[in-house]
Amino acid sequence: MDRLFADGTVNAGESGQGPALFLFHSLLSDRASFDAITPTLSQSFRVIVPELPGFGGSKAVRGGLADVADRMAQAVKDGAGGGEAIVLGNGYGGFVALQMAIRHPGIATKLILADCGAAFSEPGRQAFRNMAAASKAKGLQAITDVAMRRLFAPEFQDQHPDLMRGRREAFLKTDPDVFQAACGALAELDLRPELKQVKVPVLVLVGEHDEATPPPMSGELAAGLPDARLKILPGCAHVPQLQAPELFLAAIGDFLTA
Repeated sequence: MDRLFADGTVNAGESGQGPALFLFHSLLSDRASFDAITPTLSQSFRVIVPELPGFGGSKAVRGGLADVADRMAQAVKDGAGGGEAIVLGNGYGGFVALQMAIRHPGIATKLILADCGAAFSEPGRQAFRNMAAASKAKGLQAITDVAMRRLFAPEFQDQHPDLMRGRREAFLKTDPDVFQAACGALAELDLRPELKQVKVPVLVLVGEHDEATPPPMSGELAAGLPDARLKILPGCAHVPQLQAPELFLAAIGDFLTA
């Protein structure tokens, strides 16, 4: 079932009963990247999977990542209905969740930040600038191979052609202006000085072979947070919930129920 939150600006799927659990998708993907884990999670939680601003049926926001985070904070408050909420973000969704937790203390009781960080290295920043420039000049089609490589290792792509076809189609539906703005925001982002403001427990996950947000980024993130633990997921890349859903569920299970 789809619902609208934040004054009708954020579209989200909702399933299950129990405490509210929000799943924020990555920049190179969409909310369907959580389809493999949502049925299991919805047995214990009311799982809410928003389309981030500018994606799918959610309206874009003016401004940078802070404005996206503020919009999502409103959606989380609406979706939780005054109750507690857990927020899980993957990739770009993790950066949004982290920024949201910094700007809105108490918005979540726990965070799971999968394959993100607090700041990119200079090569990482340049990669976003390059993707934004190439997509602006030639369209998203020109960077689809690059985008898929940032999500999945080549051997995984070769072994799962149907899944990859769907992922490519989802990426090509992204609004180019939203994509370019997000790339620009991530290229300039540095949340390291503000990490101490996040007082809730955080589980930091990262795929062993993640090229988009390499494990050292997650290590730095976990080290900078007051209450965080780090788990590295063997054999996985940037979207482990798609690549190895059972492994991903096992990694977050104890943290969710503690």
